[in-house]
Amino acid sequence: MATKTDVRLSAVDKYFKITERGSNYSREIRGGFATFFAMSYIVVLNPLILGGADSTGEVLGLERVAAVTAFVAGVLTILMGAWAKHPFALAAGLGVNAFIAVTVATNPGLTWPDVMGLVVLSGITMFILVLTGFRTAVFRAVPEGLKTAIVVGIGMFIALIGLVNAGFVRRIPDVAGTTVPVGLGFDGKLMGWPTLVFLVGLILTIGLVVRKVKGAILIGILVSTLLANILEMTLHIGPSFDGTTSNPQGWSLVSPQLSAWSWPDLSLIGQVNLFGAFSKLGALAAILLAFVILLSIFFDAMGTMVGLAAEAGTMDKDGNIPDVDKVLLVDAFGAIAGGGASASSNQIYVESGAGIGEGARTGLASIVTGLLLLVAMFATPLIKLVPFEAVAPALVVVGFMMVSQVGKIDWSDWGIGIPAFLTFTLMPFTYSIANGLGAGFIAFVLIRLFQGRAKEIHPLMWAVAAAFTLFFGIGVIEDMFGVK
Repeated sequence: MATKTDVRLSAVDKYFKITERGSNYSREIRGGFATFFAMSYIVVLNPLILGGADSTGEVLGLERVAAVTAFVAGVLTILMGAWAKHPFALAAGLGVNAFIAVTVATNPGLTWPDVMGLVVLSGITMFILVLTGFRTAVFRAVPEGLKTAIVVGIGMFIALIGLVNAGFVRRIPDVAGTTVPVGLGFDGKLMGWPTLVFLVGLILTIGLVVRKVKGAILIGILVSTLLANILEMTLHIGPSFDGTTSNPQGWSLVSPQLSAWSWPDLSLIGQVNLFGAFSKLGALAAILLAFVILLSIFFDAMGTMVGLAAEAGTMDKDGNIPDVDKVLLVDAFGAIAGGGASASSNQIYVESGAGIGEGARTGLASIVTGLLLLVAMFATPLIKLVPFEAVAPALVVVGFMMVSQVGKIDWSDWGIGIPAFLTFTLMPFTYSIANGLGAGFIAFVLIRLFQGRAKEIHPLMWAVAAAFTLFFGIGVIEDMFGVK
């Protein structure tokens, strides 16, 4: 006789389609934890990116940004899991937040509420595009070969993120007088204890994955974290940059430590001025800035969603994602909620691949991740125990899993092969999913036109290619109209 617990668990299984998608409760929980560990750095990093002053000298405050970053990400990730039922986590989008801090917030006269108003307006516009079916239609208009290239590109991108942020691959400053933008380790050499933590974690994770050990990725993260904390407590390695001095052999993003506890301050929620940028910059300049933000969040999310769904095996034979409208609506709401809380636009996180690599296939994993993010508001000291070097191995291994799909691309058709190549190379090389998508889409339209096969181009692909042409030419347009 079935117990009440059995019935309840069966209902949960049926709702999330856990068994149907070839998963189980332990995989979903492990996946939720793995995704959280892989993306928790954003709670520390986002305040640093948005920590500068606006043009008036006002700052948002590190503690306040950290609190709203964790809160908004937690709520949105739970919503994604409970409603859209996919193992996709959301948080403040890297790239968008940097663009906002460096380019938008420095415009004369703009305040942080004005800047976040542009983010909210971009989110509202995207929300409308989803409700009208336009965003879903664009997704379905993309050729299958390009969708596969998106998966490969995101795999290369997250692997590069892991390698760079772990210090295994480092950016070479322009003052070095070299044309090579990145190199191995520090000055061509692998140095420092943090790099050793990464290497140990990578070797361990690969070994566990090859042996098909359950929880391989999560075990790798936990063991690497333990090793990192032991090294920091005994050797006092410190961060790579403490605000004044540089330490190339230090921890890259988060130096493992226990910080003083503080109550989360959510006072930034609601501090937004929707049309402030229009009155201070003029309509044209404000619209151009909002357009760039919109295109970035529109296509970054679409590319990430395709890559993660393909890796999770939730796409059907026609390349469609179940409940894609719900996924896109939650993502669009992420821009509105993120801007409204001064945390910057929130979007689907590529680090969700760590949880998928651990076996997560349903929204239950997202609920676990979301709850952990909410706990993070109160437990920032615990988040700082996990340096990026401990999670980077997971990103490299998941990157391999995603890149392995490159064989599905029809390389004999240059109308697909060349755009696919541009898509998956420019994503990591420019550190932007949107840039890779734009180059691939434009190339697809042009090559099909050169081949005399214009009839094969979906009308929406013409529109998207035109939009990306404007996106790439925004600098010329700004100069033409005198917009700074």
